[in-house]
Amino acid sequence: MKWLLWLVGLFAAAVAVTMVAHNPGYVQFVFPPYKMEMSLTLFVFVLLAVFVLGYLLVRMTFVTLNLPEYVRSFREERAASKGRTAMMEALKAYFEGRFAAAEKAAVRAMELGENSGLNPIVAARAAHEQREFDKRDAYLVQAEGKSVGESTMRLMAKAEFLLDQKQPQSALNSLKELSDTGMHKHVGALGLELKAQQQARNWDAVLEVMTQLEKRNAIDKVVAVQMRQQAWLEKLGTQATDLPALRALWKAIPNDIKRRSKIATVAAQAFGRLGDCESAQHLLAESLNAQWDSELVTLFGECHSDNNIAQIEQAERWLNQHTDDAGLMLALGKLCMHQKLWGKAQSYLDASLSLKTSRAAFTALGQLAEKMGKQEHALAYFQKATQVQ
Repeated sequence: MKWLLWLVGLFAAAVAVTMVAHNPGYVQFVFPPYKMEMSLTLFVFVLLAVFVLGYLLVRMTFVTLNLPEYVRSFREERAASKGRTAMMEALKAYFEGRFAAAEKAAVRAMELGENSGLNPIVAARAAHEQREFDKRDAYLVQAEGKSVGESTMRLMAKAEFLLDQKQPQSALNSLKELSDTGMHKHVGALGLELKAQQQARNWDAVLEVMTQLEKRNAIDKVVAVQMRQQAWLEKLGTQATDLPALRALWKAIPNDIKRRSKIATVAAQAFGRLGDCESAQHLLAESLNAQWDSELVTLFGECHSDNNIAQIEQAERWLNQHTDDAGLMLALGKLCMHQKLWGKAQSYLDASLSLKTSRAAFTALGQLAEKMGKQEHALAYFQKATQVQ
């Protein structure tokens, strides 16, 4: 199709040239006393030639006048292209783990006039990975005064660096500065805040940040449960200074967390230390009824009151379902011994040893023998307890 159009155009041009060549017309110029005549065909060709030459002359004049600006723009564009290339090299090297190369490429990009705030941030991160903290801080200073998005990158990077150096309060200050800029806390910032609050041991704040992350579905459920448990364990260990405080704290713990063995263990020990064995027994029974734990049930036999009959009855009900649990036998033996039921105590402790050899069972048997006046037996049991690994 294309060759056909060229053929038609060629024939049309040939016809036009033929018609012009046989045109009898002419053009006359009169400027007394002079007069000049030429054929119309020649006049048309001359006119076209003058027009073309004039156009070329004007174009050359404009190009000549704009040449310095063109050269300057060309150089700037070439430098910008080299800067972008260097920035991409820096990013590639950083994510490949070649931190020294990443830093050099980022610095080269800045020297070439690449003004993106990404370059000083990449250089700072690369320097941080190389433990060159003075250079890192200098790069962060270069990243100041940029756009909101680039300031966010700087503050996020600064917070990460401070957390790596175990400076949680300074990291929290950086995150607060990020919030003060009007930037809504995104998932990444919340994750850093969670880590900072954990390092600072601000457990109430940890629970609050965890709630925000869970609302955004930004944390694995299993991890969330473990972190919540750890926060409540720390609170039980540091804030349970007296019975009113401990009771208020225990009331605030969610029910699903209360029933977990580690939480119940620490809480029961805290209540026991403060002399509230009744609360300790109650929470242990609730936890064991929700989820059986052989290690936790041994603690049930540690906290005694003046009358342990109710405890013994509860433990014997569990025994109907857990007939081969050494920990339960040990707990029953201790409860019966405290209640001065020597025969039952001996039976339960012997049963515990038959299921599992333990230092605690031998020690309890030694204590029982002492109470019964059997000093030689007691000494033998205590010696066996020391031999258990």
